[in-house]
Amino acid sequence: MNSQQLAIQFFLMIGVILVLCKVAGKIARRVGQPQVVAEMAAGILLGPSVLGALAPGASAALFPAPAMGTLYAVAQLGLAAYMFIVGLEFRMDIAGKYFRAAMAVSIAGMAAPFAAGAALGWLFFSQKSMFPGATSRFEAVIFLGAAMCITAFPMLARIIHFKNLAGTRMGTISLGAGAINDAAAWCLLALVLASFDGNPARAVVTIGMGLGYVALVLLVLRPALAWWYRNENGALSEGGLITALLCMAFGAWFTDLIQLHAVFGAFIMGIAMPRKIAQPLIAAIQPLTVALLLPLFFTYSGLNTSIGLLNSPALWGMAAVIFIAAMLGKGGACALAARASGLPVNESLGIGALMNARGLMELIIINIGLSRGIISQAMFAALVIMAIATTLIASPVFDYLTPTKSGRQ
Repeated sequence: MNSQQLAIQFFLMIGVILVLCKVAGKIARRVGQPQVVAEMAAGILLGPSVLGALAPGASAALFPAPAMGTLYAVAQLGLAAYMFIVGLEFRMDIAGKYFRAAMAVSIAGMAAPFAAGAALGWLFFSQKSMFPGATSRFEAVIFLGAAMCITAFPMLARIIHFKNLAGTRMGTISLGAGAINDAAAWCLLALVLASFDGNPARAVVTIGMGLGYVALVLLVLRPALAWWYRNENGALSEGGLITALLCMAFGAWFTDLIQLHAVFGAFIMGIAMPRKIAQPLIAAIQPLTVALLLPLFFTYSGLNTSIGLLNSPALWGMAAVIFIAAMLGKGGACALAARASGLPVNESLGIGALMNARGLMELIIINIGLSRGIISQAMFAALVIMAIATTLIASPVFDYLTPTKSGRQ
């Protein structure tokens, strides 16, 4: 496939994806689901689970391998741009005020599901159909624990936007706890990968460089950016927009380079931007990102998901056990931690429901585990079901538990 053919195919893929996302979005809103769920569903419908199973020839023609590489790169740009926007909207004043609550929710939301996942990893390790022979029990335990305790940070952010919770106490605490959760989960994944490669010291380097990046951006770059944008008053110049996009790109590049994923670099860069230019930046970046680029990311992940791998009652039973453990462990622990921190009952329950959405960060982690040979196809399929199910129920459970939402500052 030459460059011109690749461009033609790429535009066709975008058109098909956007049409299906639009249709799926209308259906999703009717049943109380956010647009992000529709976008993930669109990817699953277009991928091997549905279109690939019913019409493999059409699926291969519509999504050839060379074009998928281009789609992946553009999808990553959309994800980084969106997480930059989430960082711009992140209320540091509320986060500081409720830092203890966010930390409590984060710790509880990691400890309980990690313990459940670790126990299941220990139990399932003897089943070699779940973990390949090259995987040690330690790696199985840590990997499954990390997969169970993660929160889908991009998914969480989109649900919070859909529920009009951006800038509220509930939304900000959930985002803060989700960011800490996912950073910790990626550190655990770095530990597993380093162990799998026989180089444990690499995990220490990754974690250290990640902490150094956050300190450098927030303590050094943030004041420098405040000085740089000192003359931007209520508007945003072309140079100011370019500077912000450069910061986003280099932040995403660096955290991807050190294997903490691009979302964290872009998110921290968004937080570092001066508040006075946050709204002009959002107005400039958000429309194209949300309407075009971000759906490509969620759909791309769905295109790589095959639910048909669960092809026996035993595997479906294992998937059910993983789902129940993940849902009760994370949702219950986060709700209890929020309540213990002094939040009202309805907000505590809402935070527990929001934190249970795992979605595509889960899919990213388990895709890495599968590609590196840490987990089997069967375990991958079970974890995919858990990720999709916890994400699908997050919004309706939130609505049921929080009939009246409070906490706007």
